Amino acid sequence: MKSKASSPGKVILFGEHFVVYGVKAILCAIDKRITVTAETISENKILIKSNIGNLELEPNKKISEINSPLKPFYYLADKLIKNQNVGIQIDVESDIPLGVGLGSSSACCVAGAAAISRLFSNTSKEQILELAIEAERTIFENTSGADCTVCTYGGIMEYDKKKGFNKIKSEPNFHLVIANSNIEHSTKSVVESVKEFKEKNEESFSILCDKESKLIEDVLKSLKENNMKELGNKIIENQEYLERIGISNEKLRKMIQIGQRKSFGAKITGAGGGGCIFALTDESNLEQTMNQFKDENYDCFSVKIDFKGLDTF
Repeated sequence: MKSKASSPGKVILFGEHFVVYGVKAILCAIDKRITVTAETISENKILIKSNIGNLELEPNKKISEINSPLKPFYYLADKLIKNQNVGIQIDVESDIPLGVGLGSSSACCVAGAAAISRLFSNTSKEQILELAIEAERTIFENTSGADCTVCTYGGIMEYDKKKGFNKIKSEPNFHLVIANSNIEHSTKSVVESVKEFKEKNEESFSILCDKESKLIEDVLKSLKENNMKELGNKIIENQEYLERIGISNEKLRKMIQIGQRKSFGAKITGAGGGGCIFALTDESNLEQTMNQFKDENYDCFSVKIDFKGLDTF
């Protein structure tokens, strides 16, 4: 028996880091995907094959003893084959760059949860999301679940730490040019440095949170109106706040300057310290913005919003 599922990656448009302290974040799914194929096998084994390596283990291993980026798949397979008297082979195909803040881990967890669970039952999207967040906790213990949520449902969503997620009905027509700094970074250490900044600068950080909250409300209005120019201004403003909390560096600043020459606005997406930046464009300036990065020898590609989310077939 075989089952297949596909899930999109994601970009944080606004609110990274500030979301930890109660400000809303706005995320969108992007049309780069991970596809997972799961198949029952007669051997009592869990086999995982991917472009970042393979994993072959017997069931019932302690998850804490597995040192592999593929362990969310093992967790899901081991949980779901209990009492089934079968093994599982899992094949993972990805066109999302890994470890750069574009949701590759979350997309893996969502597509993996869907493909594996649907070998045995007709699981709902809600059940798949729950499984995906459980699996993601094997690598990111304190995950908010926001990334898995947008990878499951697609489109644009606002996320609030207390109230959870709310899908935004607007369907703006824009492209994002994503450029990769190729600087490795640790999300955990960047988050810790922001916490340290907050503790040393309580008053100024509180003012920044208030400004970011106001910015998010303005963004929600601009999304409804598909107002590219105003969204670009808010992207530039948000980047200024990220600079102030210390998650940028010389290379990222240079990339943002390149992105802003022809686009509506550019900023860091995700943890910062490395990873990716994006530039907001539409058909009028997409190619020019791409060429700006290519001329400077940066890895870049364009994406649109993925409104489909999880797909099973």
